[in-house]
Order: sequence, then C-alpha cells, then structure tokens
Amino acid sequence: MSTGTDPGVAATIDQAALQRRTVRVLVLTQAVGAVGITIGIATASLLARDISGSESQAGLAQTAQVLGAAVAAYLLARVMARRGRRVGLATGYLLGAAGAVLAVLAGAVGSMPLLLLGALLLGSTTAANSGARYAATDLAEAHHRGRALSVVVWATTIGAVAGPNLTGPAAALARALDLPELTGPFALGAIAMLLAALVVGSLLRPDPLLTARTLAGADAGEPAGTSWGRVRAALVERPVLVAAVLGLVGSHAAMVAVMVMTPLHMEHGGAELRIIGVVISVHVLGMFAFSPVVGWLADRIGRAPVLGIGGGLLGLSLLLSGAAPEGSSWQIFGGLFLLGLGWSFGTVAASTLIADHAPLDARADVQGAADLVMNLGAAVAGGLAGVVVGAFGYGTLSHGSLALALLVVVAAVLARTGRERLAQ
Repeated sequence: MSTGTDPGVAATIDQAALQRRTVRVLVLTQAVGAVGITIGIATASLLARDISGSESQAGLAQTAQVLGAAVAAYLLARVMARRGRRVGLATGYLLGAAGAVLAVLAGAVGSMPLLLLGALLLGSTTAANSGARYAATDLAEAHHRGRALSVVVWATTIGAVAGPNLTGPAAALARALDLPELTGPFALGAIAMLLAALVVGSLLRPDPLLTARTLAGADAGEPAGTSWGRVRAALVERPVLVAAVLGLVGSHAAMVAVMVMTPLHMEHGGAELRIIGVVISVHVLGMFAFSPVVGWLADRIGRAPVLGIGGGLLGLSLLLSGAAPEGSSWQIFGGLFLLGLGWSFGTVAASTLIADHAPLDARADVQGAADLVMNLGAAVAGGLAGVVVGAFGYGTLSHGSLALALLVVVAAVLARTGRERLAQ
C-alpha cells in the first residue's frame, strides 16, 4: 500500500511541515463537516416526535445516530488501518450524506424506520469527525499532541455553531420544496458532508497515519493479527487506556443524554425553534470553542487533571440544567454551555491519553474501539433519556446523569495511577 511517500527517502521528510499541512486540511474538513453533524441536532428529536406521534420516541433519532457512530467508528478504523486516514474519513462523510438524504425522504413519506436508517448512516459523519482528531496526532510531537488534537476539535466550532442557526433558513427551503420544514436542516447537511468528503479526499496527502508508519520503519500496510486481538493486547499491557475509555464514555454519555432531550423540554415551555437553535449553538460553542485552551492545559498540567476538571464541570452543568424550568431560561443556557465545556475537557484529555499510549501498530484499532465503546454508551444513555423524561421529567434525567460525571472523575484518578505505574 502506497503512502504517497517513498520509504527510501523517509529520513528527508520534513515532519513538522507535514504536520502543519495535515492540521490545516483537517481544520478545513472539520469546519465544513461539522455543519452536517450539528444542523439537525435541534430538529432531529422534533422530527422523530412528529413522525412517530410519540414523545417517548423523540430521542430515538439521535440515539440511532449515536449508535451508527459507534459502529462506524470501528468499521472506519479498520479502513484506516488498511488504507489510511484519508480514505477512512472520506468514506465516513459520504455515508453520512446518504443518511441525510434518507432523513429527508423519511420526513416526506412519514416513515420512522427510514428516519432511523438515515440517522444510523448519519452517525458515520460523527465517526469521521471524531477520527479526524486522532489524525491530527499521528505526526505530532508528544508534548504537542494535546494542542494538535484540540485545534482540530476547535475547528468544529465554525460549522457547529453555524449549523443550528441555519435551521430557520433550512425550514424555509423545505417549505419552498413542499417538504416538512424539519427536513430542511438534513438537506443542507447532506451538501456540507459531500463538501467535507471532497476536501479530505483531495487534500489529505500524504496520509498522516501511513506516513507515521513509514517514518517509524514499519510496513505501511495493515499490521499483523486481528483488530480485536491488537486492541486487547494494548489494553492489557497499558491499563491507562482503559481509564481513558471510561473518561470518554462518561463525558459523551452525559452530554448526549441531556442534549438530545433539551429541545423537547424547551418546546414544552413554548420556546420557538429559533431560540432552541440558539441554545444548541451555545452548547456547541462550549463543546468546541475553548478546546485549544483545554489542549494547552492537557499538555501543560497533564491529561488526568484536565479529565478530572471535565468531570467537575459536567456535574455543575447537570445540577444547573436540572433546575431549569420548561421553555427558555438562564439555567438552560448556562447548563447547556457548561455541559459542552465539560465534554470538551473530558473528551480532549481522554483522547490525548489514547493518542499517547496506543501502540503505533494498533493505533487506529484502539482509537476506533474506544470511540465504539464511547458511542455505544451514549446510545444507551440517549435511548433511556426519552423514557426517563416521559416518565419522570427533564430534571430527573439531568440529576440522574450525575453518575456519569462521577465516572469521569473516577477515570481521571485511574488514569493518573495508570501513568504512574507505566513510569515505574
């Protein structure tokens, strides 16, 4: 398998220059692709509610998307292990675009199964954007991995904040096409995902993962052994990876569980779709806008302390959102912002730990397995969220999710212990 780099001249590669180019391409890709991920966040649960006729099923679309991201994370990691980051990322965006088109069709014909299938495929875009953060670390120096990863995460801010705010124009477009207005965001999202696939497919050359193998003197093809075998061996040899995965699971599950039900909670109080979109934008701003600071802290004070801070912020956000009345309130704005910020601290720190400790020959496999478990946990949390809100209310959901914030704090303690054992 060609890396786009001649192994015979590996010593002449300017790794720093190649890393800068890789990060620039990933930043552009994330900025475009994030529109495809977030433009439907504010409307997915409402569309599912309208199609199914049941509020208890409102969270199923987002749950299906998270479940799709879980499966796609692992499958795309297999593609990356064989073909590199470029092919894997482009494949994810193309599958996501197909899912967005299916979501539009589902709204037009009123089919819940078709909507769930589209949401599953949309998860591939989430998996691709997640994989891009790891691609930023392939050629980064060890003491700059947190910064490199976080810069790519930050780039999501550009499209992610714009996405939910396009719900109004997207709804107008849908009406002009004689489609349900809640399908408009998915139509615009499909276009954004196709553009992201074009950017990464044409510009991410040479491939960072395959080039890293070349520089290390390793074969550029898929490593020997099975994918799961490599993952198991890495987890047994390096328990700090287990702690990192727990941090990812807790951070992502807490965020998804509360975020997917927030539009419904606000609508119950009479909040307009425009205001719901603004709240989601504030949430997404917390998720991504401050990630370079988080990455700098992870490089400066350590991954485990930053992971612990993330758990604390998540706990504070859940207490605040749990006290929010229906409709629009300062508590829901503040709670959702802190929910995003806590997610940022937890995810950046845990992801950097994985980049630090995953062996090169199993790097894509471990990262894909970690995102698989992360998204499975979030899918379960999102699925239960609708049931909990339907039976007990949004406040109970928020307060019950405090257990997930505690899991992040525990993961931080375990990560610190695991690193100390590795250093001995």
